[in-house]
Amino acid sequence: MGIIGGGQLARMMVEAAEAAGVRCRVLAKPSDQSAEHLGADVDLVEQIDSAAVTAFAEGLDVLTFDYEPVDFGPYERLEADAFPVRPSVAALRFSDKAYQRQAFAEAGLPVPPFACVTTPQQCEAFAQDHGWPVVLKAPRGGYDGRGVVAVADLAAAAEVLDGQRLWVAEAHLDLDAEVAALVATWPDGRSVSFPLFDTLQSDGICVEVRVPSALPEPLRSEALEVGRRVAQVVGAVGMLAVELFVVDGRVLVNEIAPRPHNSGHLTIEACRASQFELHLRAVAGLPPAEPTLETPAAVMVNVVAHSDGPAGFPEVTLGDGVFVHDYGKTRRRNRKVGHVTALGTDVETAARDAHAGAQRVEAACLAADVGGSTP
Repeated sequence: MGIIGGGQLARMMVEAAEAAGVRCRVLAKPSDQSAEHLGADVDLVEQIDSAAVTAFAEGLDVLTFDYEPVDFGPYERLEADAFPVRPSVAALRFSDKAYQRQAFAEAGLPVPPFACVTTPQQCEAFAQDHGWPVVLKAPRGGYDGRGVVAVADLAAAAEVLDGQRLWVAEAHLDLDAEVAALVATWPDGRSVSFPLFDTLQSDGICVEVRVPSALPEPLRSEALEVGRRVAQVVGAVGMLAVELFVVDGRVLVNEIAPRPHNSGHLTIEACRASQFELHLRAVAGLPPAEPTLETPAAVMVNVVAHSDGPAGFPEVTLGDGVFVHDYGKTRRRNRKVGHVTALGTDVETAARDAHAGAQRVEAACLAADVGGSTP
């Protein structure tokens, strides 16, 4: 199996490869720092272009991705030659938020009120129906709060909209909760779902993921069903993460990612099979494994750099049931460089331990960056 890209998702896929029963090769650029720690066959190229992809695919059975903002051309040519690309180019197109919103609305999926706009006047017309502020989202390239702007009035909209670049305008919602449904789908249409995860955001960045979800059972089942419906519409083979809003007791689709996702990292320790093992099994067409939760509760907290520094975490001692994942990335302020997962008898206990672990790692990194001592 070939993996396009050498980031932390590729790193965790490779770590899951033995359990999934597959062998992985990775196509990466020298700037993909996680590639240095993959322990797999790695082809380093200056550009992941058509020639590099074509050469890389020779001798492989299937391709998958560490990230989804890719040039579709090389993969469309492989698909035209009946080479399996999973998720397919058709599924990858859903990474464009404008395409995604329109396709989901046409399919009858529950989505927030939205419009595709290019001018301040179009944004103002949307606001007349849904009120200010309006949330503007760039169709491609936005993550961790990037590419998302809340505008309070016409003048603020004019600072973002230039009459040319397309943005998705959405109503500003008062959220009850944010959750994630993760679904793995096989080439023959079979699928399995993880339990629903609660996600907590700060400034557009996911800071914490919890399981089991605190939603009441009827809403929990509804959210998982919406996730399965989204997976059918997208048609992605492999993992699909569906980020959902809960507003006034209704479940709405926020965004999707046709790949393993930050909201599913806690499955490595918390579930019988991780999202990475299931992704590899599905992409390779191997038998499913059970995504059963194997602990009463689990919480993942992202490790975010507070200063610039070298790759790698200083060694820290954490308690039993607390697990650190270092992505091997150079530290830059506000960059996610790893995560900590804690297992516990209940969510609050696991959250306490996960936050304490992440704080110790972050403090150790900060101390090392400024020349201090590791706590």
